[in-house]
Amino acid sequence: MVSATRRWATGQLIKAADTTAHHTLTNTVRVLVPDHPGTLLSRNNLAFAHESTGRLDEAIVLHEQNLTDREQALGPDHPDTLASRNNLAAAYNSAGAPSRGTWQLMC
Repeated sequence: MVSATRRWATGQLIKAADTTAHHTLTNTVRVLVPDHPGTLLSRNNLAFAHESTGRLDEAIVLHEQNLTDREQALGPDHPDTLASRNNLAAAYNSAGAPSRGTWQLMC
């Protein structure tokens, strides 16, 4: 019984985090610009929230957008851009497309 309750509570917390991350991104884009570092961080957080709830397709779209924006804003060799490339590769791997993830790491 405790295990089922713990799983339910964990699921509720993850859903709440996902909702919070979505609202944060929406407000950040409204207040800042789409390629502002705060916006990119918020989008990254939402992508991770989607991953944690099993919404990998949505997470991949956000990671792809983040990588594109970071490449344009920061350049291809900036540490944040490289982290975005790694996050996208990990999301592809989680979604069962490890070859796409490996390709991202080789770029």
